[in-house]
Amino acid sequence: MAKILLAEDDETLRKMTTLILEMSGFEVFGYSNGQLALAAFPVISPDLIVSDIGMPTLDGFGLLDGVRQFPEGAVVPFLFLSAHSEQDDINAARRQGADDFLFKPFDPDDLVNAVRVRIERRRMAEIFDTRQAHLQTIILLSNVIEARDVYTRGHVERVQLMSMELGNALGWSSTELSALEYGALLHDIGKIIVPESILNKPSQLSSDELEIIQKHPYSGARMVDGVSHLRGARPYILYHHEKWDGTGYPEGLIGADIPQEGRLLAIVDVFDALTSDRPYHKGIPVLAALKFLRGEAGKHFDPEMVEVFCKLYE
Repeated sequence: MAKILLAEDDETLRKMTTLILEMSGFEVFGYSNGQLALAAFPVISPDLIVSDIGMPTLDGFGLLDGVRQFPEGAVVPFLFLSAHSEQDDINAARRQGADDFLFKPFDPDDLVNAVRVRIERRRMAEIFDTRQAHLQTIILLSNVIEARDVYTRGHVERVQLMSMELGNALGWSSTELSALEYGALLHDIGKIIVPESILNKPSQLSSDELEIIQKHPYSGARMVDGVSHLRGARPYILYHHEKWDGTGYPEGLIGADIPQEGRLLAIVDVFDALTSDRPYHKGIPVLAALKFLRGEAGKHFDPEMVEVFCKLYE
């Protein structure tokens, strides 16, 4: 339930406003002046402030200025209810960071709509900021992975871009695409446990070294287990080396038993490996790589997904 801090010196209007907002599902904390409301602000941590302008002790402008002094107060929406309709008051309040005005007498529906719109905008901004913070952390992790492997610089970024194009072409939902965005970045996180001498070995790996490499999907999956906002990355990390015919690793899944995340990333991961210079081969032309992918449809790759991918790049 969203919390609203209300400052209004007119008791009748304060009670009426409180009733309107509470009937619309909000929790309201009402005070008779700005000073009392300002003192309550850090305790209540409201989602929005509704305030009169002309009040004793501390007016609405003073309340707005005081709230903005708190670090958490910089982003709290502020809605003025006032009988003052002079342009100077409006301009002054906007300069201080007020978000909107309703002039008395106001329509109850206008009040509720104004409150809902501003709370929703704040929540969407918080979701965006949180997602961006998570994404920056994920990019940092992926850079750490690539810094240890001199042969795959730029691989993670290229895989992410191509994966997003393929996900869009397959008609994946916004939720699926959001998980894909960071799942592609983290798909090789398990390589953190692989010694650099193996990652950067210019010759063929021994059977023991290959066994160590093939453990990285399990290691990566364990790293994100229990991290709620990375849960969507797990199938990309764990299943991108599975093959359609069951000869992949780590679990040897077959066909549609392989989660779609692993099936998608397997295509993009191999395509980038084929077209990039690696210690064991020079990158091949795009058309040759696409021919290889088509030849592996139904063996290494999901036949339908690989065809969509190839058509994207032709």
